[in-house]
Amino acid sequence: MRNIMPAKWKQKIRHWMLDFDARIDSTLFSTGKGVRELYERYSTFMDRFYVGRWKRWVFIEPLSEAATIGLGGLILMLALAVPAFRETADDDWLKKSDLAVTFLDRYGNPIGSRGIKHNDSIPLEDFPDNLIKATLATEDRRFYDHFGIDVAGTFRALLTNAQAGGVRQGGSSITQQLAKNLFLSNERTIERKVNEAFLAIWLETRLTKNEILKLYLDRAYMGGGTFGVDGAAHFYFNKSVRDVNLAEAAMLAGLFKAPTKYAPHINLPAARARANVVLDNLVDAGFMTEGQVFGARRNPATAVDRRDENSPNYYLDWAFDEMRKLVDTFPKSYTERVFVVRTAIDMNVQHAAEEAIENQLRQFGRDYHATQAATVVADLDGGVRAMVGGRDYGASQFNRAVDAYRQPGSSFKPYVYSTALMNGFTPNSIVVDGPVCIGNWCPQNYGHSYSGPVTLTQAITRSINVVPVKLSIAIGGKGGPKAGRAKIVEVARRFGIKAPLPDTPSLPIGADEVTVLEHSVAYATFPNRGKSVTPHAVLEVRTGAGELVWRYDRDGPKPLQAIPASVASDMVGMMSHVVSEGTARRAALEGIPTAGKTGTTNAYRDAWFVGYTGNFTCAVWYGNDDYSPTNRMTGGSLPAQTWHDIMMAAHQGVEVKDIAGYPATPRAPAPVASTIAANGAARVLETKPGPPPILTKRGADILVQVEKMLDDAARTAGEPAKPVRPVSSTSVPFPDSFAAATPGSAAPSAPRKN
Repeated sequence: MRNIMPAKWKQKIRHWMLDFDARIDSTLFSTGKGVRELYERYSTFMDRFYVGRWKRWVFIEPLSEAATIGLGGLILMLALAVPAFRETADDDWLKKSDLAVTFLDRYGNPIGSRGIKHNDSIPLEDFPDNLIKATLATEDRRFYDHFGIDVAGTFRALLTNAQAGGVRQGGSSITQQLAKNLFLSNERTIERKVNEAFLAIWLETRLTKNEILKLYLDRAYMGGGTFGVDGAAHFYFNKSVRDVNLAEAAMLAGLFKAPTKYAPHINLPAARARANVVLDNLVDAGFMTEGQVFGARRNPATAVDRRDENSPNYYLDWAFDEMRKLVDTFPKSYTERVFVVRTAIDMNVQHAAEEAIENQLRQFGRDYHATQAATVVADLDGGVRAMVGGRDYGASQFNRAVDAYRQPGSSFKPYVYSTALMNGFTPNSIVVDGPVCIGNWCPQNYGHSYSGPVTLTQAITRSINVVPVKLSIAIGGKGGPKAGRAKIVEVARRFGIKAPLPDTPSLPIGADEVTVLEHSVAYATFPNRGKSVTPHAVLEVRTGAGELVWRYDRDGPKPLQAIPASVASDMVGMMSHVVSEGTARRAALEGIPTAGKTGTTNAYRDAWFVGYTGNFTCAVWYGNDDYSPTNRMTGGSLPAQTWHDIMMAAHQGVEVKDIAGYPATPRAPAPVASTIAANGAARVLETKPGPPPILTKRGADILVQVEKMLDDAARTAGEPAKPVRPVSSTSVPFPDSFAAATPGSAAPSAPRKN
């Protein structure tokens, strides 16, 4: 191999490599020498600025530390600002909250509105001067001087609150409050306050001060379901904001702090007291003199009496949230922000539900130590006909039917029994009601006694606690109770329960929390032959011009087969005994097939009844917001009685439908109108008024055809079709199936939700 390459080539390669190595060494040496000389020159130059002794520790070291800490602070601020600026990622961030919705009931009658319609027709210069001054004096006196955050005001508020030992004064500027209204929620967390501060600075760089003030006045919530001072002026005083006087302006400015607490149509004395504080602020800020506000003090504002206006506010709040989520699914190219929405609500059922709850709480609430209740009534297709989220919307806007998670107690057991039937058990399977323990936890029955061998039907009828726990163990098989509970949770998810449902040994007897809305609509799976449906308020969405945008029966989620139809039928048969001979006898509806389950939690904190017929499903909950115990209230007491009253009203004028699996029982004969007295004369019997005659299926089909013809005619003429409204008559009520029916569909025969 050595002889392959000539000797001359070897010598040339050797010389080239030596030359290359020398060049590398020379370059490194020259570079090092140059760097060293440069460093010496730098050191010589910097020696001119050397500060020693006391000057170094007084000036140089503090400045150096400040620079270091400042750099770290800037990096931290950047990290904290990233989540805030994500909220502004959308190009239409200014329109994101600008959604205005007018709601109709299922028959097309207006029931209320929600959202903010930016009223550009009233420029800022047309707003009364006294209203602007009252707002600035109360909310942000240095609004035109700060950069989005009023540092002095924030420190003053912190000092005042520290001295008072609580929150007495707010330090948020108008820009911060606008940032919260546009991008954030009302939760009181440090993260929200940090995001609010960054967004306020961001808004100050994007908008002028007058634009920020105009947006704030237009978009702040003012109580009574109104947004913006112009909407509030119309709602409270029946006039445009241009025409409000000083007393009315002071009352409006006082609403920014707590619109619910100071709303004049709810608490006029509190609203006037707050307006008086605003007048004091005007004087303290130097915007007005005491003489100028004297007349407003002597003649305070009086709001329009709206006590007779009974708007379904809990329902509207929930429907608006659903609508906002629905709009987010529309194409981004769709810019329409004003809609007319037909909902599934039936105002007759809504009023009946509100009255039933109020009557029960007024009569028995004190005896049972129960202060709150919630209920949801829904069709078997998931359309919510009525919703009550609390006793008084004016006192609390918290929707207990949608947002409150409460333990369902024994009303959770149908999910356990359904799982058992899907795993080899039958309604007649025998389970021994006796002591059982999972680890250190040993469940007890309501009466602290045991019944021995019982069937599953007997167990659910008597609401025995031990049997569901034993079923969870048996369902798990070799996997043990944990595997059994996992199967139960999986089945509950199929029913539509989206609550967390953490794994605990007491899960089978209802220790985990659910919402009234989910629980009510999940029960629709039983009369729907095992098909679960989605709770919804929106049936139809149209633009302000009448153009159809979305409809539930066409674009909404379809029913899912959650459990086999045979299991659903068996569960109906088992749960019917709960009403006919078990813990829910007060809920029985004469002549109407009824099934359901009661629920009572530890220390009687929650009392439930959830039930269904062939037409509707309904859940009723009673309890207290502070989780304090009631006075031994069970699901078979007020909840069952309230359920009965609500469902009797809901079935007025409705064709009663059978439930697959319900035990066959002979229907009671119709009452005889008259009989023959002993003297041979005809005598009219006193009978209870029955439900009015119903609209037949053929009549409903005819109305559907009429609606289709109107839609076709409107499309031909190029005009939006108006929704068909039923004839106002007690003898011809609107059919149950028409609200969700569409031309050419078989809606009447489709599975419907409780």
